[in-house]
Amino acid sequence: MHPDDVLAGLDAHPWADVSHAYGPAEDLPDLLRALAEGGEDAEEAISELYSCILHQGTVYSASVDAVPYLARIAAAAGPGTAEVLRLLGGLAESDDEWEIAPGAVRAAVVTRIPLLIPLLTHQDADIRLLTAWTLGRTRDAETAPAALRTRWTAEPDPGIRAEILVALGRVDLPGAAAEARALLGATTPTPLRLAALLVALDAAEPWTDAHHEAALGLLPARELTVGRYGMHHRDPLHAIVDNLLHRGTDADRESAFALLDAALRDGRPEVRTEALAAADHACHLSRGAPRRLVPAIAPLAAAFPAASLLGKLGPAAAEAAPVLAELAAQADEEAADQALAVLVRVAPRQAAPLLAENLDRRPRALDAAGDFQAPAFPFDPALLAAVRTRLAADGLGNNETADLVHLLRQWGPQAAAALPELYAVLPRFLYAATAISAAAAAAPQAEREQVQRDRAEVDRVERDRAEVDRAERDRAGAVLRDFGGSLMAARAHHDLTGETDLLLDAVAEGLAAGPRDGAEAAQAAAALGPAAAGLVPALRAAVSEDAEPTTPQLDRDIAIATALWQIDGDTGGAVTILASVLDRTAGNQLWYRWTVIRAIRAAALLGQAARPLVPRLEGLLADPEKAPAAVLALLAVTDPAAVDRGRLAEAALHAAETGGDIPGACEALQALGATALSTHQRLRVADLAENDGRIVRSGLANGIIREDERLRALLAAI
Repeated sequence: MHPDDVLAGLDAHPWADVSHAYGPAEDLPDLLRALAEGGEDAEEAISELYSCILHQGTVYSASVDAVPYLARIAAAAGPGTAEVLRLLGGLAESDDEWEIAPGAVRAAVVTRIPLLIPLLTHQDADIRLLTAWTLGRTRDAETAPAALRTRWTAEPDPGIRAEILVALGRVDLPGAAAEARALLGATTPTPLRLAALLVALDAAEPWTDAHHEAALGLLPARELTVGRYGMHHRDPLHAIVDNLLHRGTDADRESAFALLDAALRDGRPEVRTEALAAADHACHLSRGAPRRLVPAIAPLAAAFPAASLLGKLGPAAAEAAPVLAELAAQADEEAADQALAVLVRVAPRQAAPLLAENLDRRPRALDAAGDFQAPAFPFDPALLAAVRTRLAADGLGNNETADLVHLLRQWGPQAAAALPELYAVLPRFLYAATAISAAAAAAPQAEREQVQRDRAEVDRVERDRAEVDRAERDRAGAVLRDFGGSLMAARAHHDLTGETDLLLDAVAEGLAAGPRDGAEAAQAAAALGPAAAGLVPALRAAVSEDAEPTTPQLDRDIAIATALWQIDGDTGGAVTILASVLDRTAGNQLWYRWTVIRAIRAAALLGQAARPLVPRLEGLLADPEKAPAAVLALLAVTDPAAVDRGRLAEAALHAAETGGDIPGACEALQALGATALSTHQRLRVADLAENDGRIVRSGLANGIIREDERLRALLAAI
């Protein structure tokens, strides 16, 4: 194709009338010209084109208009053809379309398929492969299949034939599946065998022993030549397992587990590494996967991928505890620490004495035990002694200090012996205030079931302890008073002593400091109740009036509304503030998602006094992210005789089934109770509780499976 033909009409095109990611597309002629001419500027031009017409996978009106020029540049078969083909394929594949008709970009690429077909016979293998890939992305069932099938017959390169087969699977799946059935044997080149497996999966063909053996024979599969451009090519075992599990049948699940089990027991480390990554994915998709796979994973616990997965499984991997305990006792300090950190999550009671023995040399294990997101770590007397010793050591960093203090805070009165160490660390680490108030709040109680005493002895011991407790509480209160300028320390002092003067002063300072400190200060004022009556004018003065407020401003407003209600029963003022928050966030509820939920939960606290908010709350029932909080609020606010519990149950169920707010939905369903549910709704709750597929799919890596199991138990109880 002559260079003049490639860019014909480029400058006369009305580029200002179409837009890309950054606005009007008036810069496209220069970029397309630089790309067509090659040379030093071509690489930068293709990068800029990706950024503006396929921005993070999104396509625009300018993307449609750019396609004819890109197709002609590719057809000219210049030095940058491979990159242009990649761009065209990406444009054709995108379903993320911005203010254009659905499929408009793909249709534009389809009309240019005749220009691309000759590239299937290009002497450059990479261009042949990328042309097949791009044709597959068009999903065109008219022109592309015949061209691909012609090249399928003539192409000698196994890797390119594999890409052609995958492309045929996108444009003619039945025909591709028929070809694939004959390509599963061991004599088929590995890239082509992998493509045959992927096509069979896409066609939902029954998984047979032949498929199982073909998949195992491909491992390790990550380095296969076929298709370097998609996840299903980069990690084939992951893709196979994902497909089988999403089919949702017992037979297909067992096929996935059997494949993983065999791969996990393979003698080659690289195969086991691939298998562990796929097993991790399986355990996050399937509730039955841990039970089936842990026996094969446990012997691999010395390797980081296996240890990491066992840690995510937590108690579901209890079968691996003996192996982990043995590894935690080995001489290699780093490996022992890694194993103990996993044991902390898998079998915490078994881990506690091991952590106590080597606390100063087990930073990972301590971090796991002190995880703020994990369930409370069990109390152990030897570990308490070790924590005290470590907390008194010189040179502790903030992270280690936080873990140690958090453990003591969790243990509460059982950690009273550590109060001297907490006093010492308080000047440099104010979070210790919360542990001091927790530990000093009450005396450790006698374990009556462990020691049989007569009544007089019990009374004497309790009297002596009460005297010690009073003295220790007085000392703790004095220490916290010295740091009362900190809101955190002032709250801890109030929690411990009941005295209000320090906290009132700290709240007043916080309200004057700005939105972030103001929200925390207002929360503290709410906890004081009527004792904070003198702060009401400052609270009302701190309410924001901005039409476009920041999230910290809105959070402060919500806290102030709650405080006004709890201090002097000002429900009218509280409702007005909450209504303002909901109204000002109505235009951008995605951005303000959690702020809106906090406002809804605050409304629930007001009870029937918040009835003026009912229309706003009912309007949020259609939003799966906000519906659970709205359900709980409406239960608290609406007249019980008038509330439509079936409608509320439906909103909560929809939120759980769509993943809007699954924990909130479970809480709402629990509050509604089984009697509020219809028979059909009960069956849907049962499905959520009993199906193999997990309902929690995102969150902190170490908490997803644990959270799913918690919610599963809650739903089962409903």
